[in-house]
Amino acid sequence: MVTGTDFYPTLLEMIELPTLPKQHVDGMSFLPALQGEDHDRGAIYWHFPHYSNHGYQSPGGAIRLGNYKLLEYYENGSVQLFDLENDLGEQTDLSKLKPAIAAKLLKMLRDWRRQLDAKMPQPKATASARNK
Repeated sequence: MVTGTDFYPTLLEMIELPTLPKQHVDGMSFLPALQGEDHDRGAIYWHFPHYSNHGYQSPGGAIRLGNYKLLEYYENGSVQLFDLENDLGEQTDLSKLKPAIAAKLLKMLRDWRRQLDAKMPQPKATASARNK
């Protein structure tokens, strides 16, 4: 499994230039996979603390580890868990059927956010609150 941020460190390694971790903090070289070796990228994390003007997009985060992907919705604290090997379209929420996996991934996601000091969405002040 690779993600877009993995290309930069991979290209640096391919042309034998030193890696620049401050420039690709989220990326990991996947050159071993290109050379036919095992490549365990580990977890991939997402953090989106914003609203979007296209479709339904609320602030949230996600983690992908192996076949599982967990989504966390910041507005209400709910989570969804999907097995992407058997449910690529993310139609069947397994969070209630596999609570141990959901809890493990949620802890990993929250620990990652704390480690990065990720900015979280703040409630918008209402007019009455601003006028106090």
